[in-house]
Amino acid sequence: MKKNIFSRRHIKETLIEGSLMMAATLSIFITAGIVYVLGSEAYGFFKVVSLKEFLTGTEWTPLFATRKFGILPLVAGTLLTTVIAVIVALPLGLIIAIYLSEYAPHKVREVVKPVLELLVAVPTVVYGYFALLFLTPLLQKFLPDLSGFNALSPGLIMGIMITPYVASVSEDSIKAVPMHIREGSYAMGATKLQSSFMVLIPAAFSGIAAAFIMGMSRAIGETMVVAIAAGMMPNLTANPFEPVQTLTSYIVQVSLGDAPHGTIEYKTIFAAGILLFLITLFFNIMGFWLREKIREKY
Repeated sequence: MKKNIFSRRHIKETLIEGSLMMAATLSIFITAGIVYVLGSEAYGFFKVVSLKEFLTGTEWTPLFATRKFGILPLVAGTLLTTVIAVIVALPLGLIIAIYLSEYAPHKVREVVKPVLELLVAVPTVVYGYFALLFLTPLLQKFLPDLSGFNALSPGLIMGIMITPYVASVSEDSIKAVPMHIREGSYAMGATKLQSSFMVLIPAAFSGIAAAFIMGMSRAIGETMVVAIAAGMMPNLTANPFEPVQTLTSYIVQVSLGDAPHGTIEYKTIFAAGILLFLITLFFNIMGFWLREKIREKY
């Protein structure tokens, strides 16, 4: 009897282990497939356009009569909107995380956190039209030079969008700090605010860094908000009052049918896509490295 129970338990463990291995292997194959598709299609593009022109050119007009393939305007637009979003989301998300973790009563926390995470469920198209039709006219009352399409409005909305990611992961990281660290800080005479910023945040910094990187990657990959409200104009500028175009919004533009399949204009979306993939990969590697360095320190 005991032998049969052991045998059945062993079979179950083997099946579970096999399922987990299959899931992990599948994710690797999917990632490899994405890289292969992007790389193979982008190879056809780079046979016509030099890598130097692509990375250093300051004009991006592949759909115009005079074609230029400098990707810098799209990179500048992507980074500009991302920086604005990060400036909004990181301090706001961290403040919310500290409040929920250290100050909010249990009942308030149980209500506020799910409501905050509901922002993630709002379709990004709604955020895009909110930026275009509400936030931009509102900002124009205070900033008369602000264009109807601009980088500022979608950047601010993207910051609101990624705040739940930052707040939720940061709050979980702060909450996971052992209680004896808090008690030690209070025993030394520190106030709750001093303990939060001088003890808990450094102790939870690996998780907070992960939240920041995840939010930044989410902002870089955002599509519909910038496609609707940023203007779809490849403009090499650092001025948030001007219209810009991002890597993702350009991919949407061409995918809607502005370029015939198989042409050099169509293949530009794969060149832009592989650059976007490399940018997000870089930020994720930096986040992993930062977490490991912080763990070594603490």
